[in-house]
Amino acid sequence: MKRTKEDIVYEVKTEELARFAKALGHPTRIKILNHLESQSCCFTGDLVEVIPLAQSTISQHLKELKDVGLIQGELNPPKIKYCIHQENWKKAKELFRQFFSK
Repeated sequence: MKRTKEDIVYEVKTEELARFAKALGHPTRIKILNHLESQSCCFTGDLVEVIPLAQSTISQHLKELKDVGLIQGELNPPKIKYCIHQENWKKAKELFRQFFSK
């Protein structure tokens, strides 16, 4: 059976949605995203003050969110400033909207 261009686009969107959903599958990551939305940007140390976890744990969750593209980091030695990746955040919200509106 030959796959159409629409099938391929559908598969890409499904895979993107699954990656975003997996990244959002932990309450700490949701807290991080909520905090970043309200603060615009922040450093890892700022998150440790708000979320009572070790810095190494927060850093691991930041890595997961960054790997999927929901956040971005800007190196400000010796710190990294994190903020929402607006384009990908908008894409994730739209994919979830489409998924839940079916």
